[in-house]
This record gives sequence, structure tokens and C-alpha cells, in this order.
Amino acid sequence: MTVPVQEKPKQDNVLLGRSLAQLTEWVRSQGQPPYRGKQLHQWLYQKGARSLVDITVFPKQWREELKAVKIGRSQIHHKSIAPDQTRKYLLRLEDDAIVETVGIPTEKRLTVCVSSQVGCPMTCDFCATGKGEFLRSLKAWEIVDQVLTVQEDFQQRVSNVVFMGMGEPLLNLEEVVASVKTLNEDVGIGQRSLVISTVGVPHRIRQLAEHHLQITFAVSLHAPNQKLRTQLIPSANHYSLEKLMADCRKYVNMTGRRVTFEYILLAGVNDDPQQAIELAKLIQGLQSHVNLIPYNPISEADYQRPNTHSIQQFKHTLEQYKIAVSIRYSRGLEADAACGQLRASTVTPEPTHSEVK
Repeated sequence: MTVPVQEKPKQDNVLLGRSLAQLTEWVRSQGQPPYRGKQLHQWLYQKGARSLVDITVFPKQWREELKAVKIGRSQIHHKSIAPDQTRKYLLRLEDDAIVETVGIPTEKRLTVCVSSQVGCPMTCDFCATGKGEFLRSLKAWEIVDQVLTVQEDFQQRVSNVVFMGMGEPLLNLEEVVASVKTLNEDVGIGQRSLVISTVGVPHRIRQLAEHHLQITFAVSLHAPNQKLRTQLIPSANHYSLEKLMADCRKYVNMTGRRVTFEYILLAGVNDDPQQAIELAKLIQGLQSHVNLIPYNPISEADYQRPNTHSIQQFKHTLEQYKIAVSIRYSRGLEADAACGQLRASTVTPEPTHSEVK
């Protein structure tokens, strides 16, 4: 598989993404006392400051001097709200690229689905993002900013983050891992409340395992055999199902943590009980869990969502083979914010806030 060349990240001239120690060193370099570093850290990660001018505990004269210093926050270009209160955001980045992120509220938690790239080079046939243009990978602070933006808009603490938005996280592994550490150590979200999802990239699963993170690792499988998987996921031509499963077993052995397999159910394509049996035999003996996701329609593809009977029958068949399985119905369908519906569009609406009825 041809992997997009990733330039070595340059030193970002922004403050977001820096640790307490790094921020303390920065304020010292500005001729300020070290305790300003703790104040800066709190205002960045807990109060969500968008400008150093907003940090009222800083001396007024110093704030005036810092007007040109960038924190690294995006602007909400557009927001839509689904009837279930899921909110989809189009965020305008510093270079005017648009990235999508989703806030998913429930009674007890607020989950953010973050993007790791602007667009996606993996071109999965059923995914809206893969139908658009791939522009670039995000920096760690651009990922963290998505979480802070949702937290600010909801006026509620974010409890969970899933790397299931636009992009392939393992093609941006260095920045994704850096963002995980910032979300954990600085924003205060437990690693076990973070999910990194991949469609599968050669060698990268092992590299992720070497970081020994306590995150949940999810693999977008979507097919029980190589032929069908290649049809749905073109990159599978260069990364066989056999090698992918071998890497998943290595991941479990290296980390002691299970693998979650994401399986989008497409009517008449991969939802037959015989395919459930094939899937069960593929993953039997591996410490894992299967998330069945009924397909969420997009205008760019003709796939259909299976009926309830087919979904339940597929689940029941897996259970008969002692496979841990659950059904995940995506939120935000009416706002095109559900799994597989995020688009990498270069044509975006005017910057207004709208509610989807």
C-alpha cells in the first residue's frame, strides 16, 4: 500500500499541546516567574482560553505584549444539531482547511469523535470521508483543540474521545499519540476513555503497541474474508486480512489489552449468517469484542442498512460461537454526523449555526 509521505513535524509556534513543564519554561523565557506556567496551563486546558489577552490573571501590560502569540484554537465555521442533540462541527483551521468533529451527549457522558486528518487517503467504499480529497494530517494541538471546542460549546466536561472522525489515525501516529498524552495528562481524560480506530496500516499496529497506551484499540474489519474486504476497503489489497489478524494478535500479546472489531453491516453484502460464522472462526481465540454498526447512508454510495431481523440474527450467530458482541447504533444520523458520514468537502456552508430538525 502506498502510504502518504509524512513530513517530520516542524516545531509548532503555538502553546496548545505543551505540557505544564514546557509552558513553565516558556513563561520563564518571557521573563515571567515560573508560577505563571501553572496559570497558563489552567487557562489553556481547563478554562479553554482562545487568546492570551483573555487570561486576566496575567499583568495587563504583558498581555498586550503577547497579542501575536498563538494559542492554536480553531473557529467554528458551521454547526448542526440533530434531534438527539448530537452536534456536528465544521472547524476552520489556521490554514483555512475545514475539519469535522462531533459531540455526542448522553445522560452520563459527553463523547467527542475527533478527526486526525483533513480528508482520508484510505478511500473506503462506504465512507463519505474517503470519497473526498485528502489534504493533510493534523497536528496534535489541532486534535486537542477539537475536544476543547466541543467542551466549550456544550459547557460540559468531555469524558470520552474516539479517534473515529476524518482520517486514518495510524497514518498520523506520532501526532495522534502526542494528542493522547495531552488529553490524558493536561485535559484530564483517562486513557481508558480514549479509542483509537484504524482500518489497518502495515507495521503501524505494532508501532502503536510499543507505546503501551491504555487506550481502547479498534480495527475496522467490515468483512470476514480477504475478497470482500478488498472490495469494501481498497487498501486491503496491500495488507491482507491474514497479516492484519496476525498483527492484532501481536497487539494483544504486547499490551495485554483486547482488540475491538468494528463491523459495519451492509444489507446483502456482509450481513448473511454464513458470513457471521466466517467472522466468528476468524477471530475465535483472540481477546476481542465485536461492535456491529448498522450502515448509515451517504449520497455517494448505494449500500443499504439491514433490517432489524438481519442485524439480530447476525449478532445471535456470533453469540452462538461465544464471540463477545454488541450492536452500536450511531448518533447524529439526521445531521450527517453518524459513523461514516463525515465529509471532506472543499465547498462548505456559510459560517452560521443551524439546527437540523
